[in-house]
Amino acid sequence: MKTNSIKPRPTFRKPNANDGSIVWDIVKNSGKLDENSIYCNLLQCTHFSDTCVIAEVDGKPVGWLSAYIPPQKPDTLFVWQVCVTEEARGLGIAKQLIHTALKRDVCEDVRKIESTITKDNEASWALFGAIADNFGADLSKKVMFDEEKHLDGQGDTEHLVSIAPVKQNHPVLRSVA
Repeated sequence: MKTNSIKPRPTFRKPNANDGSIVWDIVKNSGKLDENSIYCNLLQCTHFSDTCVIAEVDGKPVGWLSAYIPPQKPDTLFVWQVCVTEEARGLGIAKQLIHTALKRDVCEDVRKIESTITKDNEASWALFGAIADNFGADLSKKVMFDEEKHLDGQGDTEHLVSIAPVKQNHPVLRSVA
């Protein structure tokens, strides 16, 4: 029997108020990310819709990027969460989520990507390392939130990861739909 080797093609869109509970489900079902309240996800989907992205395959939500441009750093896209459902992993969706946000007009002045990552989050280290490689950019890291000093021992140390320079005319972004 011949198997279908065609991979599904994801589509990417801005979230809206109807997506708050969908995002909450994606994050909750990942089992790996901190769960925010549905209300927080609603704010992300509305107040930050220009920098957040939902990925869908055949109309089904399979990925989420929550990101924003910090007011004090208008040249920086800060990635809060990136998540892909288990059945959609291996399609390159996480990287495409970030690239999609970078291609939007609101990010035209972005020259740096930042995020925080715990030491043991191998998937995020691999993702951000691959993005830095794609741009031919440097990846630097330093402690941003210490587990004892800032998190009262309630979480692992968060390392601030910075990727720069990010060039808007880079071929990796020209290939994004």
